[in-house]
Amino acid sequence: MITGELKSNIDKLWEEFWVGGITNPLTVIEQITFLMYSRMLDMQETKDEHKEMLAGVAFKRRFAPEQEELRFSRFSNLGADEMLEVVRDGVFQHFRTLNHDDSILSHFMKDARLEIVKATLLVKAVEMIKKLPIDKGDTKGDLYEYLLSKLTTAGINGQFRTPRHIIRAMVEMMEPNPARGERICDPACGTAGFLSNSYEYIVERYTSSDNVHTEVVTNEKNELEEQKVFTGDLLSEYRKHVDKDMFHGYDFDSTMLRIAAMNLIMHGVEQPDIHYQDTMSQSFSDRFPNASNEGFHLILANPPFTGTLDEEDIDPKILAKVKTKKTELLFMARILQMLKVGGRSATVVPQGVLFGSSKAHVALRELLVEKNQLEAVINLPSGVFKPYAGVATAILIFTKGGETNNVWFYDLENDGYSLDDKRNKIDKNDIPHLVSSWQHYRKQNNMPTGNFLGDKLQTQLNKQFPNGEHLKDAKGKDRDYSDRTQKAFTVPKADIKANKYDLSINRYKEVVYQEESYEEPKVILGKLKALEQEILDDLKALEAML
Repeated sequence: MITGELKSNIDKLWEEFWVGGITNPLTVIEQITFLMYSRMLDMQETKDEHKEMLAGVAFKRRFAPEQEELRFSRFSNLGADEMLEVVRDGVFQHFRTLNHDDSILSHFMKDARLEIVKATLLVKAVEMIKKLPIDKGDTKGDLYEYLLSKLTTAGINGQFRTPRHIIRAMVEMMEPNPARGERICDPACGTAGFLSNSYEYIVERYTSSDNVHTEVVTNEKNELEEQKVFTGDLLSEYRKHVDKDMFHGYDFDSTMLRIAAMNLIMHGVEQPDIHYQDTMSQSFSDRFPNASNEGFHLILANPPFTGTLDEEDIDPKILAKVKTKKTELLFMARILQMLKVGGRSATVVPQGVLFGSSKAHVALRELLVEKNQLEAVINLPSGVFKPYAGVATAILIFTKGGETNNVWFYDLENDGYSLDDKRNKIDKNDIPHLVSSWQHYRKQNNMPTGNFLGDKLQTQLNKQFPNGEHLKDAKGKDRDYSDRTQKAFTVPKADIKANKYDLSINRYKEVVYQEESYEEPKVILGKLKALEQEILDDLKALEAML
């Protein structure tokens, strides 16, 4: 966790960018990313130089002898005007020409540009980058997460960043596991929130109890608090797979890709597989035939929706599954194609996907239920993506292949934040209940589950349900999820089929109405007349005082 002081410094730099004329939060993060990349290049070069000097290990240099002035450690000590000239004309030109096979970021730096035009702003940015703990693996991921959090607080379109607590809940429910050799993908990765959170989950899960450390830090309120640090010491035998083949992402925004690559690298993934690609197009199948067809064990996504695409650009293989131009339906079809048989996905969709009456909507739901195993439908409150969008959404969890017998529904009414535009923290939070109930349901039905709950969710759950009472029915017995009046319940496939594969939770949830009793109208009217008389008497008394 980063300290309150470091957050304060980042906030001050953010204000400096604003004053300096750079008001787009995405541009600010991109410029900071460039400077962080420059420092990381220099740090790696220095590390390799020491290896060469001590052990005679030769390496491919990132800086030629005549390019020494382009190293972060050099230009960061220059005067303001000279620094601006070197960075603008030298460092960024170096970014565009540098192309190391071992540097995923180098591929996304070909069109890098310095947007900082004020020398004083560049100096302040460089000075802050000097102080960032990017050499500490347990801190730099949190550092970049804090930078990314500015995308929401500063008002960027909500499609860029799914709320982190929603992502984490989806990750906990899907339980990514390197021991199974899983390959994880997000076909519309944005800033790689799903992938970086999956990595954090894995590190926490693969940390032995002896290697969980507690440190005291200062939070943003300048209060001391304890924070657990997970080392991931049990990951060593899976390290190569985690670093080189576990995490895959695609997007067609080069700025997003730069930030996504940096995000994963800062979290600790050495070589994430991130590509510039529209996964809806024919070129995806042409360029990545293995990835586009049964390439992944797990897909986590919040693809863009409520849009339409040019039919000529859409891969015919997707249109063969669902004839439509709507992105939310096309992405679902593409995800099914990308999954291996037995592969699973948790995907955010607008609720129109659940009950839409068009042929394409019904066909997609029928495909999920009849040809695959639709496991769960999680109803999200409509304010989850505010203030950027008020559209109601849901999470679909499904497995490619197999058959659907029962579908588990969950009505998530509160996510720990107010559902207005302010999204302030509140006490009501159904997410720990959701994840715990899901694990309980899977275990009860002999489905694979690691039954691992992350530290933060476990702490919240213990506060809400110290005795695990949420997993018991009214008689104290193990819940069987047949009661449709509860937050979580199951619906047989036959019922869903009979309702034209409608997956909206209100179609199946039973509401218990409590009988209310009221006084007779004459009694209420009498009370109103008596109250009015009291008011008149008070007015007369007041008048007498004048």
